[in-house]
Amino acid sequence: MTDANRPLDLEPVVERKPPYGIVDIGSNSVRLVVYDQLGRAPLPRFNEKSLCRLGEGLAETGAIRADNFRRTVEATRRFSAIAEAMHVGELDVTATEAIRRAANGPELAAAIEAESGLKVRVLTGKEEAHYSTLGVISGFFRPVGTVGDMGGGSLEAALALDDKVGEVSVSLPLGALPVEAMLAQGREEAKREIDERLRSGLPMSLSKPVFYAVGGGWRALAKAHMAIAKAPVRVTHGYALSAAEAREFAKSIWRPAPGKAVAIPGVQSRRARSLPSAALLLDRVLKRLGPERIVFSALGLREGLLFSKLSREEQYRDPLIEGARLIGLPAARVPEFAAALADWTAELFPGETPGETRLRVAACALSDIAWRDAPELRAEETFRRVLQFPFIGLDHPDRVFLAAALHFRYDYKADAAWLEPALRLIGDGARRRARILGSALRLAYRFSGASSAVLESAHLKTQGDRLVLEVAPAARAPDSEVVAERLKWLASAMGLRGGAVVERET
Repeated sequence: MTDANRPLDLEPVVERKPPYGIVDIGSNSVRLVVYDQLGRAPLPRFNEKSLCRLGEGLAETGAIRADNFRRTVEATRRFSAIAEAMHVGELDVTATEAIRRAANGPELAAAIEAESGLKVRVLTGKEEAHYSTLGVISGFFRPVGTVGDMGGGSLEAALALDDKVGEVSVSLPLGALPVEAMLAQGREEAKREIDERLRSGLPMSLSKPVFYAVGGGWRALAKAHMAIAKAPVRVTHGYALSAAEAREFAKSIWRPAPGKAVAIPGVQSRRARSLPSAALLLDRVLKRLGPERIVFSALGLREGLLFSKLSREEQYRDPLIEGARLIGLPAARVPEFAAALADWTAELFPGETPGETRLRVAACALSDIAWRDAPELRAEETFRRVLQFPFIGLDHPDRVFLAAALHFRYDYKADAAWLEPALRLIGDGARRRARILGSALRLAYRFSGASSAVLESAHLKTQGDRLVLEVAPAARAPDSEVVAERLKWLASAMGLRGGAVVERET
């Protein structure tokens, strides 16, 4: 699929689909996630889990314990009632390693259906790997790399190849609960056993320079690292580290230096129990596959299943653009104006890459989300909101660029206190581009009054060291002091000495 076939249009949002829900019955927890709709940029509107620990003791007895069996039935009954109350249009129920392996797994699936009316789909290991990888494909911009999903009972791995899942996949019994049991026998013994299982079960054909980490345990590691490193963007999705740094941090968790207690900030107490097992497995998987860097993904099996239900046309839509469109256009005073902005600002950036184009178009879609805020708060509030908003299809530097561009849409100051330290994640070229884009958006809203007709009749061009805004006679040469000032700031961002508004000859 070429970039030319991936639509970046900003059509106003006319109608939303009903909410879509998934009950995910894992080896450690049972979770209900209700998304705002079955679409390309799903936003969770409800997310709750129950720690039922179905896989606990499964290796010793071969069966799910009675208390955990009961809690799972109760949790699914509650989740069914919540989904019905929220008018969920479609509710899928999936089960993974624990029910798949347990002798009484079929009995639990039958009890769930009898108590809640929910039909359980028990996924194979290959299906788990496939959907987890589809989740990564749905959540990033054309990802290529190894996807590893550590769940409560198993580890799945496959390749993400742009918009396809690779043919080779594996499912190994190396989830949080089995690794916890190994650690109980001793750290070095656990390491040796994991290494042996990875040598025999994780083929080097799955090795790529980028490793995408999926699963709650690995997300918890990312949160802990962000807190310790004081990362300027505290969003798990798209957080990236070199493999060497990730391994060093993981070792500090599962094999701390003698006499040193490990402080783990940013991690919920109920997740802290499984953190050493997540750290140990990540360390050994990275050693086995030898990637250059690791990228954490907030999207996995559930989002992959959702993605699989979309039409081919919907799957090829850009998730960042769809998210920006769904959030930005309904909040704008004139939703149709964003598309005109996208066309108009394109003239400022000849030769931009596809990745740069999608960020620019997303900024246009979000360019009027703060008009109801107090004027003195718009720049800072918009910057912080966009920096942390759960958009998908972008990494942390992309987030910073988008947030910075929208800051400059409301404020020309490049030294505003809130911009640092986030701006350190992008280079000088990206900073300059964000400033130009934001300043152009600011100028466009002022001189056109958010009128597409006025905007489309005007053009920017350089004449020597000046920036000229050429307008049609019908625009009445809007050379007010405010327009002149905003044109000046755009010229400054572009490295020009000044600007002028001129009326185009008929």
